[in-house]
Amino acid sequence: MSVTDRRERQKLALRQEILTAARELFAKEGYENVSMRRIAEKIEYSPTTIYLYFRDKDELLHEMCTETFALLTRKLTKLLGTAGDPVDKLRMGLKAYVQFGLKHPNHYFTTFMQPAAKCGEEHQYEGSPGADAFQKLVEGVTACVQARRFRETDVLAISQSLWMVTHGITSLLISFGADFPWVERDRLIDLTVENALRGWAV
Repeated sequence: MSVTDRRERQKLALRQEILTAARELFAKEGYENVSMRRIAEKIEYSPTTIYLYFRDKDELLHEMCTETFALLTRKLTKLLGTAGDPVDKLRMGLKAYVQFGLKHPNHYFTTFMQPAAKCGEEHQYEGSPGADAFQKLVEGVTACVQARRFRETDVLAISQSLWMVTHGITSLLISFGADFPWVERDRLIDLTVENALRGWAV
């Protein structure tokens, strides 16, 4: 490995370390309460170093959201791109969305659950990573509508409704965790997704 390659790897590693530290702090302390200096302290670097990689907190947050949406999109693309019954694939996609949030709670919290921190506040929704991720849900719903498996044909309305349901259970499980006497988690997720789909079924 050349010196240049080694330096590039070190830069990428530090950049990821900054993102990871910021994501943890945003989730724990809130976006508004975390400064660039606080992030620098967590990784034991000077604030100047942080600014070499990110202009400000908004850019940091935007990059986090981009990373989160990319991970989610890849997961949904893999599931929905397989052959099979469209409702079954959509069911798997919705469950995968919830499981993704539970597996990556800091990613999910930072991207979807902080009203003060708006991913893309200064960016267009159309063509964004968030739009790409939502489009996967739209594609899954479209397949069900085209197969005449749903009584409603408004694809966007169905997609947004299903997202609201899956976001609801995901955010509640992340927010309250063991502080609430939930029934067995997988059973709760299955019931929520099944009832949401049954509401649209023919």
